[in-house]
Amino acid sequence: MIMSTTAHGRTWRSSYLWVLCFLNVLSLAQSTQAQTDAWPQKPITLVVTYPPGGTADIMARSVSTPLSKWLGTNVVVENKPGASGQIAASFVAKSNPDGYTLMLDASSYSVNPSLYPSLPYKPERDFKTLGVLALYPNVLLTHPEFAAKTVSQLVSYAKAHPNAISFASSGNGSAQHLAGVLFAMKANIEMVHVPYKGAGIALNDVLGGQIPVFFGSVGSTIQYIEAKKLSALAVTSAKRVASLPDVPTMAEAGIPGYEIYEWNALFAPSQTPPLILLKLQDAIEHVVQTTDFKQRVAKLGGEMFQGNASTADQFIKAQMNQWANLVKEKIIKVD
Repeated sequence: MIMSTTAHGRTWRSSYLWVLCFLNVLSLAQSTQAQTDAWPQKPITLVVTYPPGGTADIMARSVSTPLSKWLGTNVVVENKPGASGQIAASFVAKSNPDGYTLMLDASSYSVNPSLYPSLPYKPERDFKTLGVLALYPNVLLTHPEFAAKTVSQLVSYAKAHPNAISFASSGNGSAQHLAGVLFAMKANIEMVHVPYKGAGIALNDVLGGQIPVFFGSVGSTIQYIEAKKLSALAVTSAKRVASLPDVPTMAEAGIPGYEIYEWNALFAPSQTPPLILLKLQDAIEHVVQTTDFKQRVAKLGGEMFQGNASTADQFIKAQMNQWANLVKEKIIKVD
């Protein structure tokens, strides 16, 4: 009889604890839902992976003001440069996934997993894509005194003079480096890569005639093209660039299948509540369609990304695959 009573007491206590646990979980879920519904209630920090002054920083400041108005709270830009974006990405990946810490990164986001085998974060595990803000085509540039005046002439010269043509970049694994490697592979030629410690230094040597070839962004080099200090042979986009209407695409110039961009995109920590992610994605889709934002992108030589957050995520995954294959095939390593 005593054993029966004890067993009954244990059963009652177990049921009581289960109900109490259920009520606590329910209360926590309701509290979390209430916080999500009321989001945002304080300023949002937009962490930029690169220093002030560059395209990534300009894009962050271009999107922060309209996002602030749309969301009803301040969006504060904070630069955390270093290690090709790894410092900022690691910080955001480990931040509280409450929608108040976001990241703006560049196309290096899709290259880093292939170049660095031990990243302090994993893109597909730690981040959710909110949207691609803009695409920035590169342009194949040569010094005006260089013998080749077209892409076909450049390819013919390279085939007749193996490893006689050098191209500059801002460093091993940089966007300019990968653009040159991909071009050489598609054209079936060999070129010598000359890495510099920064795009500005590399560009200066191309302007000075020390290095004949360079892949630069349209926005940062158009002034030299217009001043006839550099010759534009082809753009790397699928269609011609509005600011360089007379410059053919790579496909038009005889290199089919060559299409690359530098780009900027927004990300949130992966565990951010789905409703907050939807609010952010909706806000970004609205902002990038405004006339003011489109004008800012065009001024930088960019073009608008066509698609929503899902399309953006597919695009970034395709970028990762493209660069992973190239890095593996050509055994590209960072300094």
